Amino acid sequence: MKIIIVGARGAVGNCAVEALSPRHEIIRVGKSSGDIQVDLESEESIRSMYQQTGKVDAVVCAIGHGHFGKVDEMSSEQFMKGINHKVLPQVNLVLLGFDYMNDGGSFTLTSGVLNRDPIPGGSSAAAANGALDGFVTGAAVDMPRGIRINAVSPEVLEVSRDKYDGFFRGHVHVSNEAVGLAYSKAVEGCLNGQLFIVD
Repeated sequence: MKIIIVGARGAVGNCAVEALSPRHEIIRVGKSSGDIQVDLESEESIRSMYQQTGKVDAVVCAIGHGHFGKVDEMSSEQFMKGINHKVLPQVNLVLLGFDYMNDGGSFTLTSGVLNRDPIPGGSSAAAANGALDGFVTGAAVDMPRGIRINAVSPEVLEVSRDKYDGFFRGHVHVSNEAVGLAYSKAVEGCLNGQLFIVD
């Protein structure tokens, strides 16, 4: 298969690359690295990416960030960071990608743990994750031409333990292999509208 992986250089995206690259042609995409560069907050840039790749069999997206802070001190602008920098970019990859997706292909988005296991200061990220999970569930029933859509929702990666030290007290840290298997199941399997939780 010909697979686009957006965010391929990130910790989570790298899990997808490691899992899928031995068997498939991978197009690594990033904001400033990879085979193709894309600004996911620009629809024009997303269209340009698809024009460069041509028809594909799968798109995996593992990007996104939001605001972390107390909800009673958060502005609406800060809250919207999770929507504008995580939800809309991934949704637009789907909305703009249908003409470039082969019949029977798949989109795999990435949400996260915080809407099911919250931490202090994580309400914006939790809302973004919930929005992505809801989009996948709702969009799955409308997907044309046998195209599938799923989401991977991982806990914090072992390799990111130091980066997030102090934020995820008591949370289990998951391996690259476990997260990679979820992406493999989403892309190479047959399920649609599923949330693959990696705890």
